Amino acid sequence: MSSVNNTISLIARGEGIPLGKPGRSQESCDDELAKGPWEFDLAEALAGVPGYGPGASNADLAPADIPRQGVLPQEYKDAPDEELFARILAAKEELGDRVVVLGHFYQRDEVVRFADFVGDSFQLANAAKAKAKAEAIVFCGVHFMAETADMLSGAHQKVILPNLAAGCSMADMADLPSVEACWAELEGLYGSSPDAQGRVPVIPVTYMNSSAALKAFCGKHGGIVCTSSNAATVLEWAFERGQRVLFFPDQHLGRNTAKAMGISLENMPLWNPRMPLGGNSPETMGDAKVVLWQGFCSVHKRFTPAQIEQARQDFPGVRVIVHPECPMEVVDAADEAGSTDYILKAVQGAPDGSTFAIGTEINMVNRLAAQYPQHTIFCLDPVICPCSTMYRIHPGYLAWVLEGLLRGEVLNQITVPEEIAIDARVALERMLAAKPGVNQVPFGQSGKAREA
Repeated sequence: MSSVNNTISLIARGEGIPLGKPGRSQESCDDELAKGPWEFDLAEALAGVPGYGPGASNADLAPADIPRQGVLPQEYKDAPDEELFARILAAKEELGDRVVVLGHFYQRDEVVRFADFVGDSFQLANAAKAKAKAEAIVFCGVHFMAETADMLSGAHQKVILPNLAAGCSMADMADLPSVEACWAELEGLYGSSPDAQGRVPVIPVTYMNSSAALKAFCGKHGGIVCTSSNAATVLEWAFERGQRVLFFPDQHLGRNTAKAMGISLENMPLWNPRMPLGGNSPETMGDAKVVLWQGFCSVHKRFTPAQIEQARQDFPGVRVIVHPECPMEVVDAADEAGSTDYILKAVQGAPDGSTFAIGTEINMVNRLAAQYPQHTIFCLDPVICPCSTMYRIHPGYLAWVLEGLLRGEVLNQITVPEEIAIDARVALERMLAAKPGVNQVPFGQSGKAREA
């Protein structure tokens, strides 16, 4: 099966494209995806306007202070893929155990092929810890992931993000000043005194997909970090200690998790950081159990119930699995919802000849289809629209930072100031201790809790 990158390039050139497996038409959401990411690095620098680049997050508003990538040397822009591949392999061989390359599930195939570990952000942070001898950790993911790796890795290790423009629009939807302002309003409304059971008025919970500063905010205010696989366990932890939860930045993961736990939608107000009380009345906030930040993942909001209905019409008996970052209506319509690791294990454990319609990032779905040809696997969204920021990582950048290490030069190092890292580690350690049950799956059909 052709990689997502190659398919997009063929579509952009107008060349004949065979139907994608299983016989679905193929088109791209943006022909600009066929260009080298360095073109967008340069365009953003010249315009003085930040952006996320083509793909799912193209229309998302980027904050003015997000990291931007400098100029990539011309030799890496001009080199064909095969030359870049050879240079990457040669650099990795010479560096040996001094470097470890981590690749997120959503990375393009042309980058993942060089990863020593492939996984989600939490798995990759743990993989970095396991390679204690490595002097450099090259994180082929996005900015918040590299921050987490820096905080959990050894003091002697350098974490490198090949392209500094590989951020996350969802993570940027909640910034520290906005969260602090929200917290002040909540304290004004609820006070700060514990109830008779010793539970404080609010416990902050941040998704892993957030900045180190927000993880530190949670650590400082008695809160915790969650992943998509342990969100229910984390909410249980929070409710043992607090009367209600402030959940950010992804409203959908928070809503889907709380709903599966039996919390009413009426008790989950949405907080708009640009409006007083988040756009809610004091009465609404008085009944709140989970205050949901108005953030989302632009990849997962593309999935719809109509796509699920079409998949069922085209493939009777299809098993529909979506990520819990999808809107509630999509999770309710699917057979199951779970983390990227859950999706992978579901495919691995299925009997031969199974058919899957999967609602998550296209690079992962495409890779699963190639790795498990005994199944029929396709993306719910028929339009090829990868994560804009993951797509900013290209083999040219990977070759550049690895060859920099050969020269003794650490390029694009990600460093979290220790005054932030101290509190962020507290929230991360609480997350590490919040382990879901062995057979616990956060969601099932119609969003209800499900046993594996």
